[in-house]
Amino acid sequence: MFRHLLPVLAFGFLSLAGAATHAAEAPVRERIAFNADWRFHKQDPVKERSGKEVAGKATEPAAQPGFDDAAWRRLSVPHDWGIEGPFRQEYPNDTGKLPWWGTAWYRKHFTLPATDAGRRVYLDIDGAMSNAQVWINGQHVGGWPYGYASWRVDLTPHVKPGGDNVVAVRLDNPPASSRWYPGGGIYRNVWLVKTAPVHVAQYGTFVTTPVVTKESATVSVEVTVDNRGADTDVQVATEIYALDGAGKRTGQPVARKDATSPWKAPAGHQVQLTQALAVANPRLWSPASPQRYVAVTTVTDKGRVVDVVETPFGIRTIAFDAKQGFLLNGSRLAINGVCQHHDLGALGAAINVRALERQLEILREMGVNAIRTSHNPPAPELLDLADRMGFVVVAEAFDIWGLKKTPNDYHVHFAEWSEKDLRAMIRRDRNHPSVISWSIGNEIVEQGASEGWKVAARLSEIARGEDRTRPTTAAYNHVGSAYNGFQNAVDVFGYNYKPQEYAKFHEHFPHIPLLGSETASTVSSRGEYFFPVSDDKSQGLANFHVSSYDLSAPPWASPPDTEFRGQDDNPSVAGEFVWTGFDYLGEPTPYNSDSTNLLNFTDPAQRQRMEQQLDSLKKIAVPSRSSYFGIVDLAGFKKDRFYLYQARWRPELPMAHLLPHWNWAERVGQVTPVHLYTSGDEAELFLNGKSLGRKKRGPREYRLRWDDVVYQPGTLQAVAYKDGKRWAEDTVHTTGKAARLLLSADRQTIRADGDDLSFVTVTIADKDGRPVPRTSNRVKFTLTGPGDIIATDNGDPTSFESFQSRERNAFNGLALAIVRTRAGQAGKLVLTATAQGLGSAKVTLESKAP
Repeated sequence: MFRHLLPVLAFGFLSLAGAATHAAEAPVRERIAFNADWRFHKQDPVKERSGKEVAGKATEPAAQPGFDDAAWRRLSVPHDWGIEGPFRQEYPNDTGKLPWWGTAWYRKHFTLPATDAGRRVYLDIDGAMSNAQVWINGQHVGGWPYGYASWRVDLTPHVKPGGDNVVAVRLDNPPASSRWYPGGGIYRNVWLVKTAPVHVAQYGTFVTTPVVTKESATVSVEVTVDNRGADTDVQVATEIYALDGAGKRTGQPVARKDATSPWKAPAGHQVQLTQALAVANPRLWSPASPQRYVAVTTVTDKGRVVDVVETPFGIRTIAFDAKQGFLLNGSRLAINGVCQHHDLGALGAAINVRALERQLEILREMGVNAIRTSHNPPAPELLDLADRMGFVVVAEAFDIWGLKKTPNDYHVHFAEWSEKDLRAMIRRDRNHPSVISWSIGNEIVEQGASEGWKVAARLSEIARGEDRTRPTTAAYNHVGSAYNGFQNAVDVFGYNYKPQEYAKFHEHFPHIPLLGSETASTVSSRGEYFFPVSDDKSQGLANFHVSSYDLSAPPWASPPDTEFRGQDDNPSVAGEFVWTGFDYLGEPTPYNSDSTNLLNFTDPAQRQRMEQQLDSLKKIAVPSRSSYFGIVDLAGFKKDRFYLYQARWRPELPMAHLLPHWNWAERVGQVTPVHLYTSGDEAELFLNGKSLGRKKRGPREYRLRWDDVVYQPGTLQAVAYKDGKRWAEDTVHTTGKAARLLLSADRQTIRADGDDLSFVTVTIADKDGRPVPRTSNRVKFTLTGPGDIIATDNGDPTSFESFQSRERNAFNGLALAIVRTRAGQAGKLVLTATAQGLGSAKVTLESKAP
């Protein structure tokens, strides 16, 4: 049974609660990182003689403060026990062949100052996978089942100010509860929050901008004050400051509202107060200019300051229009989006801000301006980054409602917890300017139920009750969902993999905005090319890899070009979210033996063929750990598809990208098709200086193709033109043999905070420094200085090398090492990579005090 405290869930939530001070007084509110020095034990530590594990009871021994945990592993959270492996072939590959399921305990000993007597003390957990239960000093204080939710428990009645305290958390990840790799553990940040008895409730500020003009913006700040003390009178005052790019205040307040008249705040109740402020000449938030503000809310109790909270926000207007698509600040913004799962590749599900930021930097280079959080509430840090870096976000709540996709998935909690989880997500995230819509579900099984639309309508009304400023949406993969009531249950209709249906939908429902909520699902392995090249999307598969000609896709999906045509033929569609930006752990379609793939088929013949494929896969050990869908591979290396999307989404950027590579000694004299992705409109191809023809892109063509090129070693060059003028070019060479290693770090100066990372790429090169494709040399890594190699990878979905290994085979010429700093230890770090016959290479990093 899960127990939660009413104030946690029933009222407005706080967007950002940093420690704040007033004048020279001690902090009236503290939000302390609570990640360090936990003790961890996998599985329940006490068993009955029968071997049956004892768990989940108030008398659980491991929850008691006197329990001996000295032998337990010491670590810091965020932590994902599953990513530590080991990989095993007998594990299901739909969830990555990693051991993420099971029970585990986390315990933390801490001391509270005696001065905390009389304060409220809360434990905030941003995410724990899953079925969490929490004890403080042996007393059960609550928990939360949904592993993607952020939640709070009140420790106040049982903590000991001036003494030692022990918090214990038990997690229970059921097997067969996910369709992809979910991770296991307290995998997001944990906070200890201290407040006065009278304080702003959790997520208790809600900032909206109901009126925005060029000259002025009205900013409404709704504040929920929670009184956990005696009857009193409270007042609220607000100041608004502009923020710089780093999130720091700039200058004097741009708007101020003095304290309200005193409001009665009865003991044990909450009161809401709203203030309206005017900001002159507002700086509007957009992906091109992510300008932000912060509302500073001060609460006084009979004239004494008892709480100060800061809520970052942005001033912008959003609208979805059935004819014009998505409008931001009154102008159409084409949604160039990707879907993203929550894992960070070799780092697993454990949140790391720099790893997230790196993903967004790579996606932004491609031209991405939108993220769909598939298929669950994201880490808070993702939305913070989206606000700061300029991405719009569709925040998604659920992959499952009441009808299951796997035996132990969210359907077991939906009836009791769906409303709580949806409200929790929206209240936490509704101050983020990046969030433009709330998605209530993805490909839910209820689409085929006669009254399933009623569930969608109920969830939409819950969302609207929390936030009227953003529309609801859902991602539907059945054609019939547009005609059986679901289309009226959300504000924006999302179609998955249905570009051929856009025109028909708009014809039938000209008043409903339409979005490509999940598109393409093209599959490929970076640097792998198979022959002959076919436009049959079921072809291009070999050796548990998929050709990188970007023509292969599962039966329900398509190459990118098909979706591009659907969008261009139907300009009223708001845009698309491609599946996916990055590869992710699990779901290695088309080599996925998971029967949930059958959910994608309504055609009986297609379903039968898929069933036959699944049966054959189950008879062999399928060596695939991660997806092939990504435009970027699991290690963060760009696939060819990256440049196809960049050509479309950044038409102003002069670029050209040739494929395949040109090392084909066994194909001399054989036809080897050449494709070019370019933002130009025509190009000429040269092989060893001889022209193979100049081609112009026709209507609804998105790549240039020379399908009859006969391979000869040497130099392949493409010169692209735009409007008749030379625009960009790309060249690929037949390289020499592998002769050396090249190292490059994405950042050479990093913070000595114990969290910051440097991602170092190893390239196998010939003597002239040219990358050599099709190489798989084994690379060994060593590091000197105040840091650690925390993971390695190569982007190969068939690799089962431990992510914690200090050596790794290159995959098609590339490998990756991830270096993390040590908290408080500045200095020089030197990473060395060595490979037999290729010598060694070094890169120097500098860890500096933050």
